[in-house]
Amino acid sequence: MKLQTTIELQPTKNPLDYQSRSVLFGSCFASNIGSKLHFYKFRSIQNPFGILFHPAAIEKLISRAVLEQDYREFELFHQHERWHCFDAHSDLSCVSKEELLVNLNKELKNTREGIMNASHVFITLGTAWVYRNKKSQEVVANCHKVPQKNFDKVLFSSNQVVASLENIVKLVRSLNMNADLIFNVSPVRHLKDGFVENQRSKAHLITAIHQLIENSKNDQLCYFPSYEIMMDELRDYRFYASDMVHPNKLAIDYIWEKFKEVWISKKALPVMDAVSSIQKGLAHKPFNPKGEQHKEFVRSLQEKIKELQEEYPSISFVTAN
Repeated sequence: MKLQTTIELQPTKNPLDYQSRSVLFGSCFASNIGSKLHFYKFRSIQNPFGILFHPAAIEKLISRAVLEQDYREFELFHQHERWHCFDAHSDLSCVSKEELLVNLNKELKNTREGIMNASHVFITLGTAWVYRNKKSQEVVANCHKVPQKNFDKVLFSSNQVVASLENIVKLVRSLNMNADLIFNVSPVRHLKDGFVENQRSKAHLITAIHQLIENSKNDQLCYFPSYEIMMDELRDYRFYASDMVHPNKLAIDYIWEKFKEVWISKKALPVMDAVSSIQKGLAHKPFNPKGEQHKEFVRSLQEKIKELQEEYPSISFVTAN
């Protein structure tokens, strides 16, 4: 008896391995996948400007990074005892204006270098709804709790999303002609926009991505169906967190396994197992840190780390106690 419909997935021709370098931009789900890559010690950069929900925000970050357009003081503002930038998530906000400026421009540089060296660029789109600052007429990445009366809320059409994605591809290609660009739509539901409005938004994003890929006729532009896996294969509220909006750990782990089928090289799987074993060992809390049994455990763990790093020098761990 078949109790679930499943989405057929085919392994890509250019999967990630431990020589690959990836950059991830986008919504919460980009961070979920980025955290998995970080745990398994793949070389990756994730969300240098924090979580970005819509294509225009991702486009602006990549544009400024590629064109080396540093931020200046007049682009920052003070709100609720902290300095913010409308182009970045509040994770980057600082008490000091000078510190925020340094951090923003540092992350622009890191983004540019990451794109230049990337073998894979992953872009996760969360919503087609955007907020436009009435004063500047600029689309913002984050409102930072500035009163909503200062913004116009606009739904990007699929054509507007396509135009934004085309600009992203051109910008990336101006630095790196070889990287694969992998697009996906976040399974996180933006219900604050409304149930119908969320579905309209997701439909615009999905339509735009497929239009982009079909128009390009380039196998270096790809789509991973994370949204479809959540909506179809995991069609049950038990796969959501308590807010009924975000996928829970079980759902994230499930979609990660699907991601591995497509985007992780089979040759990398034994290395991932070794990394996971070491990570669990490093997280182990001993009953007696000074005992001989624990000392032997640490010596064995350090030997495993040394052997792995001899073959993969890019892998590093926090030193075991």
